[in-house]
Amino acid sequence: MKLQKILSNFQKLHPKEIDLSLDRIKNLCNKLGNPQDKIKAISIVGTNAKNSTISGIYSILKEAGFMCNVYTSPHIQKINERFVYNNQQLNDDELADLFEEVQKINNNEPITFFEILTACYFYKAAQYPNNINLIESGLFYRLDSSNVLKSNLASVVTAISEDHLDWLPENDRTIERIVFEKTSSLLNSNIIIAKQKDKETMECIKKTISENESNKYFFNEDFSFTNEENGNWYYEDKFGGLKLPIPNILGQFQLENISTAIATLRILDIGIKDDHIKNGITKIESIARLQEIKSGKLKNLVKNNKLIVDGSHNEHGAQVLNEYLQTLNCNKHIILGMMANKEHEKYISYFKDISSITTIDIPNQNSISGKELKNKFKNHPNVQYKPSIEEAIKSISLKENDILLITGSLYLAGEVLNLN
Repeated sequence: MKLQKILSNFQKLHPKEIDLSLDRIKNLCNKLGNPQDKIKAISIVGTNAKNSTISGIYSILKEAGFMCNVYTSPHIQKINERFVYNNQQLNDDELADLFEEVQKINNNEPITFFEILTACYFYKAAQYPNNINLIESGLFYRLDSSNVLKSNLASVVTAISEDHLDWLPENDRTIERIVFEKTSSLLNSNIIIAKQKDKETMECIKKTISENESNKYFFNEDFSFTNEENGNWYYEDKFGGLKLPIPNILGQFQLENISTAIATLRILDIGIKDDHIKNGITKIESIARLQEIKSGKLKNLVKNNKLIVDGSHNEHGAQVLNEYLQTLNCNKHIILGMMANKEHEKYISYFKDISSITTIDIPNQNSISGKELKNKFKNHPNVQYKPSIEEAIKSISLKENDILLITGSLYLAGEVLNLN
């Protein structure tokens, strides 16, 4: 109750959920003693695969015996997921105590919800000056509250694509503008650029960071990977090659994210051994990123069929998700719910060879109604609407080896996991 009360108070400190600016976060961090200046950080910016890349880096670091702090957003099931210190999430009491202390220091000054959470993270992180911090940027980066560091170990740029366009001027909703927002203010250290969706995006990134004096490493130029047979794959960079086991997470695209994670840690030269990488990539914990649900209330409804939940919610996310689906020799059924501000038609356009689609409402969120979403699938031969997750699952006739995928939103993924 105490934690929820403080969170409710946080949400009342500013009339807008998001108000892109650095003034408020800098002011509060100054009151807190500028804790962000006392930590060692790897910054992760981009549109897609930020969380997956962080999960890969984190798993390898833990295997190597490093203590880490991790800040991600949004959370999937509980807000505690955003606050990891010494390789452990804070429990409710610890989190409430942290929030209460920062709340007092803030003294009711206007600040957005995400900004005060970020300040809370930095305040606690400063207590562990030797830990490595993995910090995920929010909406963009240039005016994001995570962009108050003066130095870092590295900046990792994951795949950039069109998303959150409603926060940009109507006449400037381009990939060039998005790349500018995400990469123009990267710190001068090391910049690792992951695989991008097309050559245009990669060239745009190169142009935007051309005057940044960081050491720069680009996918397919400075590090890469290839598939091999017999359950292995091959990673290569300037330090040499590694024959690696298949990671414990689904999807060919995850090899791209793990390659970026490996490149980052090898570039930093902090003592990561080959065995740390080989073992670490088989122990990755990834929530709502092609996550197979193997037990629980919802799993019981599908019995022996596979149930997968994935939080992809934009065009590029749909593209890589459907590339994975195309590798499966079975019937695919999809349950779909999305937020109102997404590019629904673009997302939907990637779904091919799907046996059935069931649209649903996402409760307690600013989502598009399932009925309205259904109307955007006019050309699909088998689409229906159901008001809830459970009703949707029960309505689908699954045959042997069919899989059921629930996707379209991280918020929906959280509802699924909580309900399960």
